Amino acid sequence: MSTTSRLPGIVTTDHVFRVPLDHQRPEGERIAVYAREVVAAGREHEDLPWLLFLQGGPGGKAGRPHGREGWLARALDGYRVLLLDQRGTGRSTPAGRQTLARRGDARRQADYLAHFRADSIVRDAELIRRLLLGEEGRWSLLGQSFGGFCALTYLSLAPHGLREAFVTGGLAGLRTSADDVYRAAYPRVAEKNAAHYRRYPQDAETVRRIAAHLTLRPAELPDGGLLTVQAFQALGLLLGGGGGSHSLHYLLEEAWVEGADGPELSDTFLAGVQAQVSFATGPLYAVLHESIYGQRSVDPGGTGWAAERVRKEFPEFDAAQALASDAPVLFTGEMIYPWMFETDPALRPLNETAQLLAERTDWPDLYDLGRLAANEVPVFAAVYHDDMYVDTADSLATARAVGNVRTWVTNEWEHDGLRVSGGAVLDRLIRMARGEL
Repeated sequence: MSTTSRLPGIVTTDHVFRVPLDHQRPEGERIAVYAREVVAAGREHEDLPWLLFLQGGPGGKAGRPHGREGWLARALDGYRVLLLDQRGTGRSTPAGRQTLARRGDARRQADYLAHFRADSIVRDAELIRRLLLGEEGRWSLLGQSFGGFCALTYLSLAPHGLREAFVTGGLAGLRTSADDVYRAAYPRVAEKNAAHYRRYPQDAETVRRIAAHLTLRPAELPDGGLLTVQAFQALGLLLGGGGGSHSLHYLLEEAWVEGADGPELSDTFLAGVQAQVSFATGPLYAVLHESIYGQRSVDPGGTGWAAERVRKEFPEFDAAQALASDAPVLFTGEMIYPWMFETDPALRPLNETAQLLAERTDWPDLYDLGRLAANEVPVFAAVYHDDMYVDTADSLATARAVGNVRTWVTNEWEHDGLRVSGGAVLDRLIRMARGEL
């Protein structure tokens, strides 16, 4: 039974759908997928076009609106919005250490999670579309980051369900291997580090001091996690978002306090670090991260911890080597490493499961190059010139390879421009779609 709520300027309605775990076996096990319908207050009975929103990730639930705000406010000017909790996230049947334990051993868990990639998410969306709009109904799609990857899969599998697509920071490389992704990513992350140290030169010595301390004595985080030097370097994920460099600096400037036995890392700092490096609220981000690049025709041997393997090609990210010289200690970025499944309590029980997924070699291809080349669905994409997470060259190559794509390349926003621009990014794309730009 649907529940309707009224918030400032909006009306929301809860929907829960039962979908096949494996869409190739519709008679088999079913899981729940949750979605929140949002419409502008006073327009709930109007026949508005639908806009499906797919969040970044993988493993990211849709945002929880407090009212008519941000990009949602702009979307509600002309759409009825469906915020989808992609399978395994939020109020959809959750997948994490607690629930996966019920499925049995690591092999069963890995086989289960193999059904949680973009192809399954798109097939969920298609089932939902038919239920809400009917067989002939079409909706618009807004894909942020990984949600944009899903948009390309949607155009490959079921373009007939879409009337238009908006993509923000999410035009994936269609035939880019996991190794290629990280080989291009490490230099971008190094540039973000350099920009941060130019902005806050005092942080270079603070970071070296923390890294040297953790080399001798890794710290325990409030949740029991272990803060090693590598885990500390993972704070670089912040550097890809608007304001992330400032957030990192403010975290670092409260790193030390004078304890009973001398200087020690402060509780404030350790709690702040935990908030950034723990995967307790989004374990699928870590467990499935490299699988979003896995395609039989591109990675026939599996992804195999590509970020860890490729890192060896970039010794400047070796903290020990930096500490032994005058080089700055560099933070890493959107990389998932096998050691995370040893240091993070939310991931430890999934260590073997993650290993099996990394070794998996039978990932189906996610993109149909022929169908994409002949695409007729209008696609409007924001490509961020300085995107740390998604390679700009890959995005532009994809835009050239996919039919009917218009891009807006900008350095005004970082990867999270949809969230932080107050609706400006989406407004630009909608105006492009309406022929106003």
